[in-house]
Amino acid sequence: MKILMVLTSHDRLGDTGHATGFWLEEFAAPYYVFKDAGAEIVLASPAGGQPPVDPNSLAEEALTEETRRFEADSDAKAQLAATRKLSDIEVADFDAVFYPGGHGPLWDLTGDADSRRLIEGFLAAQRPVAAVCHAPTVLLGPRTPAGEPLVKGRRVTGFTNSEEEAVGLVGVVPHLLEDALKAQGAHYERSDDDFAPFQVRDGLLVTGQNPASSAPTARLLLEVLAER
Repeated sequence: MKILMVLTSHDRLGDTGHATGFWLEEFAAPYYVFKDAGAEIVLASPAGGQPPVDPNSLAEEALTEETRRFEADSDAKAQLAATRKLSDIEVADFDAVFYPGGHGPLWDLTGDADSRRLIEGFLAAQRPVAAVCHAPTVLLGPRTPAGEPLVKGRRVTGFTNSEEEAVGLVGVVPHLLEDALKAQGAHYERSDDDFAPFQVRDGLLVTGQNPASSAPTARLLLEVLAER
């Protein structure tokens, strides 16, 4: 079992002067779900090399058992520092792809041509695609073979408008993910409570709502793989 994880290369939070990137929990929790299941993991990003981590995800209140495990894992940290360029990745080499979130993907992965190529290719090859929190933004670019938005008529989730409001970034992000998914005809679903774990499967498409959904979304992806 070989799983590709795709991280953002974008490190600036709009025009605020603040840093952003990927959210550490959303990488670390799935990484260890996959590793503990015996999967081979390959990391990639648009620019390659070290992807930027959102400094807010390093704050004490954001740390988890998995993030602390990562911080003590020199091999995992070395792997993260040397992500492959997304343009060099081929679908045929992997069984599934997982996109961790953080605000960074809203800027660089939403319209990334290589990400679109891979997502369309994975699904065409009957290989699952998963994304959590802000990372379902990567589903806005791909199209079906008929040219329709990939998410049209499909059950998906992702960071909610109310969660974005809670973190004070409604006026900063390039788009609200919930609204953008709905605008493309997705059947958007969410938890009753903000920041509660929630994940959705629609065939080969697996999405999670927020950081707390990271590990459950990864486990759901493994369930899909187990059916193949």
